Amino acid sequence: MSDTPPPVLPPAPTPGQARSGCLTAFMVISGVILLLPGLCALLFGGISISEGGRIGSDIAPLVFLGLVVGIGGGALIWAAIKGRKAPPV
Repeated sequence: MSDTPPPVLPPAPTPGQARSGCLTAFMVISGVILLLPGLCALLFGGISISEGGRIGSDIAPLVFLGLVVGIGGGALIWAAIKGRKAPPV
């Protein structure tokens, strides 16, 4: 047999270990992009309500979908900022 040692694996990250700054920035940028459909949903939903008195059946699912995507973007931004841990000193 050979006398080569087994490969050394990097240590597994601990739950309290901080995320990299690049990942946090990517999450915030993605969250901001996901906020745009929510803003459009508010805009078009408001226009539809002001013109017709109620949201038409043809645009209501799109407004709802845009609001859900916008809420998801806000949650992603919140998770990126709130989940960032300071490195131990």
